[in-house]
Amino acid sequence: MADETRTPTATAEAPAASEGHTQRPPSRGPRPGGGPGGPREGGRKYFRRKKVCKFCVEKIESINYKDVRLLAQFVAESGKIVPRRLTGVCTPHQRRLSCAIKQARNIALLPFAGRAM
Repeated sequence: MADETRTPTATAEAPAASEGHTQRPPSRGPRPGGGPGGPREGGRKYFRRKKVCKFCVEKIESINYKDVRLLAQFVAESGKIVPRRLTGVCTPHQRRLSCAIKQARNIALLPFAGRAM
């Protein structure tokens, strides 16, 4: 009954409005296997341990620029300072660490760049 009450002009306008646009297929929801690679096989998933600040755990108050062995742990082979997200060092200690590394570089205790290839 509802079909009979429609005016012919209303049906003619509907296709004209959507001529240039295609409709998107309905969403299927999240993938059942996780990411784009699908489910992981081989047992348990990898558990990432929360990184803790080495300086806070060992209660190291000051970071000395002369302690080359300690500073070298936070410098990559290329000579770059390793970021917080990789080392787990907290923000205040990372600031002091980067200042100490820069001081050690300036007096030639640490290299500015890594080894040449």
